[in-house]
Amino acid sequence: MRSRYSAYVLGREDYLLATWHPDFRPRQLTLESDQKWLGLKIRATTRGLATDTAGTVEFVARYKVEGRGFRLHETSRFVREAGRWYYTDGDLHAK
Repeated sequence: MRSRYSAYVLGREDYLLATWHPDFRPRQLTLESDQKWLGLKIRATTRGLATDTAGTVEFVARYKVEGRGFRLHETSRFVREAGRWYYTDGDLHAK
């Protein structure tokens, strides 16, 4: 999760697509060029240990666009295949 957040901060669309599970991956990803990421807080995790094949991460990420602040609060789902974790999808939390 933290590496994907860092990829958003750095604008690394290639890394985000590579860590998205192929069954859920969009054909392309276009990041907002004026989006500035301000921080990530992990609220909770479920499973996701070395012996697990799935896990979830609840997080809040803060960012700004054109000087206006936003929060992304999501519980993301991940699966591990061949020793590598992949993002599948997530549920957004209401404000």
